[in-house]
Amino acid sequence: VHLQASGGGLVQAGGSLRLSCAASGSIASIDEMGWYRQRPGKQRELVATITTSGITTYADSVKGRFTISRDSAETMSYLHMNILKPEDTAVYYCTLTQRRIFYWGQGTQVTVSS
Repeated sequence: VHLQASGGGLVQAGGSLRLSCAASGSIASIDEMGWYRQRPGKQRELVATITTSGITTYADSVKGRFTISRDSAETMSYLHMNILKPEDTAVYYCTLTQRRIFYWGQGTQVTVSS
């Protein structure tokens, strides 16, 4: 399984970005797709997840501002980020869980300027 994240960049506070994650390889029975982030000097943390039945979870820090979604083929996940804050600056990683195996994608940098 290979995960390719894209969509990061530099944005002003209050702005929006959409991250995309493309899954490829032996995709057969996905349990969950998600996004994590690692802020400067911090440990990697969960941002949002979505199950195959569409159940979503969010970190408290992004609730009401970020939305996770996926396509019907379950080969893409998206993280819609609104009202971005400087503290959202981080490397964002997409993830996929399949048959209880957890996969990481490479990160995409998001920088929010004040």
